[in-house]
This record gives sequence, structure tokens and C-alpha cells, in this order.
Amino acid sequence: MRKQSKIDLEDTIAAISTPIGEGAIGIVRISGKDAVKIADVVFRSKKGKSPSGFCSFSTHYGYIYNKGAVVDEALLTLMRAPKSYTKEDMVEINCHSGIIPLRKALELVLDSGARLAEPGEFTKRAFLNGRLDLTQAEAVLDIIRSKTEASLRMAMGQLSGQLSFRLNDIKERLLTVAANVEASIDFPEEDIEIISEANIKERLETIKDNLVKLLESAEGGIILREGLTSVICGKPNVGKSSLLNTLLQRDRAIVTHVPGTTRDAIEDLANINGIPFKLVDTAGIAPTEDLVEREGILRSRERIEQADLILLVLDASAEMTDEDRILLSDTKDRPRILVINKIDLPRKMDLSTLEGNIMVEISAKEGDGIDELKKMMERAVWSGRAAVPEGGAITNLRQKQALKNASGAVERAVESVEKDLSPELIAIELREALDSIGEITGEVVNDDILEKIFSQFCIGK
Repeated sequence: MRKQSKIDLEDTIAAISTPIGEGAIGIVRISGKDAVKIADVVFRSKKGKSPSGFCSFSTHYGYIYNKGAVVDEALLTLMRAPKSYTKEDMVEINCHSGIIPLRKALELVLDSGARLAEPGEFTKRAFLNGRLDLTQAEAVLDIIRSKTEASLRMAMGQLSGQLSFRLNDIKERLLTVAANVEASIDFPEEDIEIISEANIKERLETIKDNLVKLLESAEGGIILREGLTSVICGKPNVGKSSLLNTLLQRDRAIVTHVPGTTRDAIEDLANINGIPFKLVDTAGIAPTEDLVEREGILRSRERIEQADLILLVLDASAEMTDEDRILLSDTKDRPRILVINKIDLPRKMDLSTLEGNIMVEISAKEGDGIDELKKMMERAVWSGRAAVPEGGAITNLRQKQALKNASGAVERAVESVEKDLSPELIAIELREALDSIGEITGEVVNDDILEKIFSQFCIGK
């Protein structure tokens, strides 16, 4: 299936590519066959020259005009096709950032023949024009939304083509086997050198191993891209909000000595040793007659059920209570870390009953033990998971599902060879595997997939 799109590539598009608001510089971006002609209408350099006379990859100081009147001073950068982000003629006008000058500049561009770009349309054109494959286009969004340096490095690796390289290597290996199988079907009487069934099986098993290794990267890749939810729970006044603030390194939650201060979940994102964690501070769980507190506790239990990792906070300065024991029992089969807080105070809790659990002693108030807690959280994430490779990783569920389909098709092809089934059946499975890999890179794609992917982008990217 060829790449398809409802977008008219004959149109020239424009959009503001910087956040709306006051700032030093705002950018209006134009792309398409009439980009330079439109720029001629709205811009003149200080020396009175039009953009059509500028060299590619040059920047010029001048003014934005509306019917001879100066609207703003600006810098205009010209990038001629095919050496631009979209492989079309592109113009970027850098003017003063503010609602009025930016909108006025965009209005002039639109009045001169451009249309407003759809979300992600610049990157979509880069994909449709062959500058990026679909994994690289997705990486652009991942770079924008990177939550940690590790997720940024992963996205940059994907943008540079590391994942594409691994997929294309698998694709070429599949094509070689598929071509041989197809030749045995189409030309059974010809004197063509056909690789043996044993050799086909060996090659397919190697391909399957490569697919499995790539699939193993998916869980870690998705974690770095999307993050994990870690719920901080415990009875009232054990220091849950203090722990949240300490991990975030800022005062996000109100901390008092009054039990029940937190009545609803508070969420925020923390970078824990390169892993994005969505930390959820929950209401303290304890019997109460207060309707608001009861609702908060109900929500706390719902959050605990949804958590990827539970931080169960216990107060070392108090004896263990029935509420503590209930929480220990309710979470015993879940991924969790027991966080023994308030070690800066005289100890009353007997920890011997907790032996065998993953446990760390801290003082959220003083910061003691926090580094060890972070290491434990990191180990909890990667325990049993493959580390994300430097050479590219699967980073979203769309890619993962397509890769699983490819792996399944190759596995069925191996089984067909083992059972000495007809070459036609093997060829069908190999074509399905190739199509599934093509879905990841965008060689096999449809409008619905493209719309879903690019609708997540901001307008102007």
C-alpha cells in the first residue's frame, strides 16, 4: 500500500511555530510552492530587496509590510527545496513575540495566499515527501515531549534513524528469503539456485531472534517515553506529602501536622535517575466519618490499584497500627517499596516483622535515604526488563503491535517450513511480516493512522 494522505501538497501552508505569549522572538513558518512568492508580498530587506532574490540558507534583516506600512521589524530565513525540513520551499519570519505582532504577521501571510496549517502538517509533509520515515516523524513529537535526558537521547536516536536502520536490516533479510521462496513458486522448472529448506529455516529463525530482541526494547522504550505511575500511600500523617515534595525538590503539596490535610490525590512528574515517574500523593487511609475524607480514601484505593509502583510509607516514630497492617496486606502482591519515614525521630516501630520486603529507611524532612530510595525505584523499573539499547528502541504501542504481528508471521513461516507445507503458505506469512514492518516505518500506511499520529502535534510543527 502506498502512502496516502488527504492533505493537498499543492497548498502553501503557514502557522505560528512558537508558543503564544510575550517573548523575545516569535516565528511564522511558511512551506510550499508559493512560500517565496508570499514572502515577497509581506517582507522587504532593509536594502529594499525581496526574498525571491535571496540565496538559500540565508537570513536577512528587514520589515514586515502591510500595504506599504511597516508592521514589525523581522529577520527572514529562506530555505529552498529540496533542502528544507519539508523538502519544499520554506520561509521562517522571526518577528517580535506577542499576540498582536505574531497574529498580524500570520494574517498577512494567509491573506497573501497561504492557508493555516493543520496540527503536525509540516512534519507530515516531511514524511510524505520522503525526508523522514514514520518512526522519525514520531520521534519529533517525542523530542518535544521528552520528560528526562534519557528519553530525549532515545528520541534523538530514533530521529537520527537508529530504529529505522534496525528495521531495514530485518526487512532486507526477509526480502532475500521471500524472493527465494517466490522464485521457487513462479519458476519451479527453471535452473535457478534455490536455498534449501534448512537454510530458509535457519535464516528465518535468525530474523525472528532479531525481532524478539527489538520487541524486548519496547517495554523500556515506552517507559522512557510515557513514564510510570508511582503512588505514595499510607495512613494519615506518615509523611506522604513531605516525601512527594522531597522527590520533586519543591513544595508541591501542603504539609502540616494535622492528619487528613491531603484529601484528594496530587500528581506531578519527577525525574528519578533518568526515568519519568508520575508521582501521586494520596489521601491517608484510615477509618473516618467525614464524607470528604471517605471519598478521598476511596480514590486513594483506586489509584493504588492502577499504580505501576507503590511507595507504602510507614512512620518509624510510631508503633505499627491496624491501618498499617491492612495496607501491607492489601499491597503485598503488588510492585512496591516500603518507605520507613521519620528516622530522624526516636524509633518506636519494630521493623523485624517486615524482613523480606524491599524496604528503605528515610527522613523526608532531612533528606536522609532519598538517594537510596531513588536507586530502589530505578531498580524496580528495570528488574526483569531489557535495558533500552543505544541503537534504537520501540517507543510506542503502535510500533510494538506491528512488530508483534511481524514476529508472529515469521514464527508461522518457520512452522510451515518445519511441517513441509507449500511454499505459497510460507510466502503469505513473509509478505505479512514485511507489511507489518512497513507499517512501523510508514511504507504501508493509511490516512487514519497518519491522522491519529499527527493530530497529537502542535500547529506549526
